[in-house]
Amino acid sequence: SGPAAPLGPAGGQGREQAVLETVLPAPAEESNGTDSAKAPKVSCEERNVTGIDRFTLQILNVSQDLMEFLNPNSSDCTLVLFYTPWCRFSASLAPHFNSLPRAFPTLRFLALDASQHSSLSTRFGTVAVPNILLFQGAKPMARFNHTDRTLETLKDFIFNQTGIEAKSDVAVTEEDWEGPLPSVLTKGIDWLLLFSLLFLASFVMYATVRTESIRWLIPGQEHEHQE
Repeated sequence: SGPAAPLGPAGGQGREQAVLETVLPAPAEESNGTDSAKAPKVSCEERNVTGIDRFTLQILNVSQDLMEFLNPNSSDCTLVLFYTPWCRFSASLAPHFNSLPRAFPTLRFLALDASQHSSLSTRFGTVAVPNILLFQGAKPMARFNHTDRTLETLKDFIFNQTGIEAKSDVAVTEEDWEGPLPSVLTKGIDWLLLFSLLFLASFVMYATVRTESIRWLIPGQEHEHQE
């Protein structure tokens, strides 16, 4: 999926791309030709937008489960973004993703902090961020794999997958840079890295104490220390 950061402040990019692209492989017939020549793969049930004045994406908090927002018994489509607030690629994508609901009002758009939903990251192979999946019902159907993450490439991706055309008058605005998805990096604590460091430090201390205890139990070692 192009330059992407692991679930932490930094990491290798090419390696994650290779891993991610094996999760949802493209059908064999898609290996040749251009995207525009392909028939839409996903037949989305477009939602009724009557009475809806504002089209925006919803960001899930740590207590909300993605599966509760995806209806397995329907054929409606949802574009889900996995991001982290400290990833610069996520931040640069944010204003473009914020504008998508206006371009495709009949589709749904969700975003979640992947570091707060680690089980989902494992389940759907979103080991690097930003990561965008197109769901039909509760089933992931396609992954956005372009390195150029802009409104135009996102619109092309959705059209090629669903056949639904974007509204032509939608562009990234100042409001999109402000939210709801943050376009400014957040300096937060990487809890996973912190936990790993604490675990390593605890293990080293435990090993040191055990080693000293064993030395006192070995005959001759006690006298050596007394001398």
